[in-house]
Amino acid sequence: MSSVQTPDPNSGWLSEEELFQIRQRLPILYVEAVPVRTDGQGVVTEVGVLLRADSEGAMTRMLVSGRVMYGESLRTALFRHLEKDLGPMAFPQLPPSPVPFSVAEYFPFPGASVYTDERQHAVSLAYVVPVTGTCDPRQDALEITWMSPLTAASPEVAAEMEGGRGALLRTALASVGALG
Repeated sequence: MSSVQTPDPNSGWLSEEELFQIRQRLPILYVEAVPVRTDGQGVVTEVGVLLRADSEGAMTRMLVSGRVMYGESLRTALFRHLEKDLGPMAFPQLPPSPVPFSVAEYFPFPGASVYTDERQHAVSLAYVVPVTGTCDPRQDALEITWMSPLTAASPEVAAEMEGGRGALLRTALASVGALG
């Protein structure tokens, strides 16, 4: 599996080869975030879903997501990935306590869970995070699409998401009472 990879800016992290070997032996810890806009009473009015091209060039939808680095707090990892994917002016409003709405366990083979990741066994702590600023997607995200909670929870949007993330998105919206 040969592909062009952007070097990880944190040289203290793992090389691509080391990461491949570790993914074959251990679950990897991730954080995922569903960016939302809320009204003055905290009611979710819009949900942000990222658009990206997968390794085959097909367009897919995704959530903010990434690994937690060794020695990094969950709060720091969540903030780092929100800024990485949404830009520095997104102004995420992190919760005072980093308690996720869900823990998603991804397996490299179908059938073990609703969530799959062909690369690895991963455990993801998932959060709903209000953002108040301007989002300018970066890294592998091409754009962010803001949609109503009902549209975001639709089967059409779920079909555009990989690895069961449509189900995770629905769970996120249910956790904040956004599905009516």
